[in-house]
Amino acid sequence: MGVNRDNWHDNSQGNRNAFLSGLLVLACCLLLLDGANARPRHSCDQDRVCIQTDESAFDVHLYLVNKGNVPVAITISTRTRNLQSPVESTILQTVPAGKRILAASYRAIDRQSDIQFRYSYKWAVGDHRAQHDDSYVYRLPYASDHRYRVLQTFGSSFSHKGREQYAVDFNMTVGTAVHAARGGVVANVEASHTRGCWEKGCGKYANFIVILHSDGTTGEYYHLKQRGVVVDSGDQVKRGELIGYSGNTGHTTMPHLHFAVYRPVEWGRTQSLPFRFKDTDGVIEQLRRGGRYRAE
Repeated sequence: MGVNRDNWHDNSQGNRNAFLSGLLVLACCLLLLDGANARPRHSCDQDRVCIQTDESAFDVHLYLVNKGNVPVAITISTRTRNLQSPVESTILQTVPAGKRILAASYRAIDRQSDIQFRYSYKWAVGDHRAQHDDSYVYRLPYASDHRYRVLQTFGSSFSHKGREQYAVDFNMTVGTAVHAARGGVVANVEASHTRGCWEKGCGKYANFIVILHSDGTTGEYYHLKQRGVVVDSGDQVKRGELIGYSGNTGHTTMPHLHFAVYRPVEWGRTQSLPFRFKDTDGVIEQLRRGGRYRAE
């Protein structure tokens, strides 16, 4: 997950405007091309994920660029006029860290007419092909020898449904230490927000940490306090390491920690995945709502 930005390009006019709006990236571009104005063009989200087009009078080559330190799954949809391509109009592609890949090439059908190329895209951290390592047993995401009540577990009817089915909420007062349930690379952090609310759109106020695991999934820690993150993007963290402090920011009704393991899917969305915890008594297949479990 990451900063959400909407961008619009009208390259025939040469203008651009962008605004902050949530947790995933959306960009749209319109290219009206002829032999006189053909040139390279690009659209980027804060210089992290970019869409580039290399254009000639009769061709368009579409590239996906990941300038970050972790893989990202990009979904891009195209609409064209007077162009043909052997690929589908919607593409889901994972781009490795620091790589630029060719997504598709387009060629003019009628060279006597202008070509039009329009696209939109969204992205999320991780690999859409990731297969969760089900043999891995996660550590409870708080300090050793501490216990916190489980507010919601897998499939809880209040909000752990659909793509959020396999998530767990822990009852934590603001400022409770949060520790990594599994090691990995810090992919994204947010720690500037102060607001917690339940209205539509409140999710954009959440402070969070996203850690990329070795199997391409992500462990995500949400509702942290303002300035409650003690790691930076790119850091390598170990299982059990202090990473931040719980809070009451984002889409929330009370202070708590939301933890889940995700894989990116289409259009910048993520799907939660089942996983197991271990406490001082052993492996737990599924935490019980209302239960208290002591961390190793």
